[in-house]
Amino acid sequence: MRIAVGQYAVAEDWTSNLKSCQALIDEAVGGGADLLVLPEDAMALFIDEPLRIVDAAQPLTGPFLTGLREHTAGTATTVVVGMHESAGGGKVHNTLVAVRDGEIVATYRKVHLYDAFGARESDRVRPGDGEPVVFDCAGWQVGLMTCYDVRFPEMARLLVDRGAELLVLPAAWVRGPAKEWHWEVMVTARALENTCYVAASGECGRRNIGASMVVDPLGIVRGRLGDGPGLLWAEADREELEAARRKLPVLANRRFFVDPSIR
Repeated sequence: MRIAVGQYAVAEDWTSNLKSCQALIDEAVGGGADLLVLPEDAMALFIDEPLRIVDAAQPLTGPFLTGLREHTAGTATTVVVGMHESAGGGKVHNTLVAVRDGEIVATYRKVHLYDAFGARESDRVRPGDGEPVVFDCAGWQVGLMTCYDVRFPEMARLLVDRGAELLVLPAAWVRGPAKEWHWEVMVTARALENTCYVAASGECGRRNIGASMVVDPLGIVRGRLGDGPGLLWAEADREELEAARRKLPVLANRRFFVDPSIR
């Protein structure tokens, strides 16, 4: 599988962000990407007016996602992108959507809300139902996670239990003391402990670190971006995945399993 991971500085205006996403889609399609991963909430930025998130949210039938769907029509590249989706009752969902050839192929609503480091995402966002989302892309099983989800290893393991060979992680990782190190450690750990690939897209700009990464099943970083806009390329190889799982059979050797019904 040929993977592209894009990052950019999200603006407050969704129309500007749609153009940024479309440009990255064009570049990914032109380079033969099977999968393009874009950041969490690539639709709009809320720094000075965080409560505006509710008014600015759109449904999956809204113009932002419709514009992306139309832009992928006639292509084979699957695009994973984050947006805030209208949820009613004064709240929104933090939603990932996978689109391919003009159609929605998967949706995931963020489960673990960022109530940490002084932030309270749950004030405005309603969590998803916790059902793990795994979909097929170019013959690979791809699991969806969002940003803060990476701090919960059982989330990644549950996706791998459902067959995921590649974990996709769009994020908007906020700068702060040791936060870059947290990102690096946890993205790498989720790949190594599950012997799977992880493709993590980080929003960049004045608030967030960027630092998109692709990590292989033995925890080796295959490529990374800095703190500016860009597109990262990497390959996922089936033989490499199977060899890693033979060499390091942690999935076969484990003694405990994740039960999502226990909370």
